[in-house]
Amino acid sequence: MSAKPELRVGDVMVTEIISINGLATVSDAMALMRRHNVNSLVVNRRDEDDEIGLVLVSDIARQVIAHNRSPDRVNIYEIMSKPVWTVPPDMLARYAVRLLARFEVSRAVVVDHDRNPIGIVTLRDLTLGE
Repeated sequence: MSAKPELRVGDVMVTEIISINGLATVSDAMALMRRHNVNSLVVNRRDEDDEIGLVLVSDIARQVIAHNRSPDRVNIYEIMSKPVWTVPPDMLARYAVRLLARFEVSRAVVVDHDRNPIGIVTLRDLTLGE
């Protein structure tokens, strides 16, 4: 009887990446999130020396809506997380879970060898193996 291969990040990551420019407004981000039915957007790097950013629905709720700021007047770069946790697609899922849980983050951007985003993985994806 052969052992079942272990689950890897690439097996469960979501490959449809919805991205946005850091200079876009929160209103733009909200519209993009609604259109694609997602809870997070990858914020594009400005150049090859820059790092990937991430903006979540919870960032918008906490930093814009809860403070009664206008989504039309707040730029993504003002509320995004950067740099963000990145993981390779060949990382074992159990190690990715440990990493995210240890640092209390809900998701990571999956990147290739050139640091280009190729997917997003969440604790839910990694835990339930969907």
